[in-house]
Amino acid sequence: MRNRNSFLLIRWISIALIFLSVILTVTQLVRYSRIRATFLPGQIIAGVPVGGLTPQQAAERLLTVYTATPVEVRYRDAVFQIKPSTVDFRLNLEAMMTAADLERLQQPFWPGFWEFLWNRLPSPKPVPLIATLSEERLRTFLQEEIVARYDEPPQPAMPMPGSVTFQAGQAGTALDVDRAVVLLSDAFRSPTSRQVNLTFNRVSAPRPSVENLKILLQQIVELSGFKGTLEMYVNDLQTGEEIHFAYSEGKLVQPNIAFSAASTIKIPIMVSAMMRSPEPVPEDIAEQISLMIEYSENGPADRLMEMLLDRNTGPLMVTADMQTLGLENTFLAGYFYPGAPLLQRFTTPANQRTDVTTDPDLYNQTTASDIGSLLEDIYMCAEKNGGTFAALFPNQLTQTKCKQMVAYLLKNRNGVLLEAGIPEGTQIAHKHGWTIETDNLMHSVSDAGIVYTPGGNFVIALYMYDPVQLLWEPANRVVADLARAIYNYFNLPTS
Repeated sequence: MRNRNSFLLIRWISIALIFLSVILTVTQLVRYSRIRATFLPGQIIAGVPVGGLTPQQAAERLLTVYTATPVEVRYRDAVFQIKPSTVDFRLNLEAMMTAADLERLQQPFWPGFWEFLWNRLPSPKPVPLIATLSEERLRTFLQEEIVARYDEPPQPAMPMPGSVTFQAGQAGTALDVDRAVVLLSDAFRSPTSRQVNLTFNRVSAPRPSVENLKILLQQIVELSGFKGTLEMYVNDLQTGEEIHFAYSEGKLVQPNIAFSAASTIKIPIMVSAMMRSPEPVPEDIAEQISLMIEYSENGPADRLMEMLLDRNTGPLMVTADMQTLGLENTFLAGYFYPGAPLLQRFTTPANQRTDVTTDPDLYNQTTASDIGSLLEDIYMCAEKNGGTFAALFPNQLTQTKCKQMVAYLLKNRNGVLLEAGIPEGTQIAHKHGWTIETDNLMHSVSDAGIVYTPGGNFVIALYMYDPVQLLWEPANRVVADLARAIYNYFNLPTS
């Protein structure tokens, strides 16, 4: 009886243990099934923890973090927010959820349950963010909402009336748009770092416009009280921008007026001589060119034309060369020596004008723009081995020869006219000229050259004429003031 009772007890205990095991197993199965229905502990999608969440809950959390939370932006003293929808930020939830599901269901049910019983749940791999935004819309927002409101455009220097200087400009600020696009794109793609400090660049005050320089130059002429005829040509050798204007009797007139070329005609003579000179240039030819340019002697000019061009028609060959270069208002019609015959009478568009005249010399004439263009040709050939010379005379006017021509012009030093208006030590490759007429009075003065400055190089050509008498001091002051104003324009102090 006793053994039988012991057996029954053992049986009931066994049944109880089996029943308990079943309950525990069922409980664990329920727990495991619930885990299988949610993302595994430690699961991260796009940097957001979603362990224990259903796919729907995880999607809602991702949308809250990424699309419902704006990015805070600080720029200068302003703080504002940018909604993700503003830049068309979109999450690819389907792709991220699919990748996370693969992690969640990577093991079959029963093997996974067995690992679960032994507390060996797999470690899920993080799912990276999959999203897009419109960089175009982001850039548009930056330009329209930030640049337009908060940037400070630089203010250019402005000419000061009644002077040869410019009022200093003001530097500005400009949003670094490219850097901002990178920073904001990263912020929209981050679940936590959603604050951005944007940076700006300092923008130096720009140089005044060429038109403003032209206004200043015209004011200088008008305030000088000069009542004769004046023509000025300026060329920015960096940009090719030009200034070209003329005055007669105190009023603006159309430019391209015929002037006596005087000694500035020696620039065309030098070009024609160098075209026909051997390379390297022989010493005797170099000496004659130096005497003609540096000391403005007429005899060497005649000898160069006789030696290298033609003893009888040398001046006409210079004229033909200039016409080939497109300088239709420039000619030399005879030699310089006293009593030299007029070889040909030239008519040009400039000397056929009836609205204004400077009573130009029948032997040599030019315009400010013609000589200015010729100096530009020399400069482009010397600096870049290009320009008109390279196109028309590639084998006759080489870069070496052009550099030599610049060197000759640099030796013409007189301390007056253009040189008087630029700082001492500034390189200017130029040729000046003036004429004393039969009445023993000076009526014309001119100066034309290439000016080399730290802020940029330029060509300037200036011609003046007074039918009564051109007084030297007032004329020299006008030329110097004009040259100084142009130099100041190219060399404004940086802010």
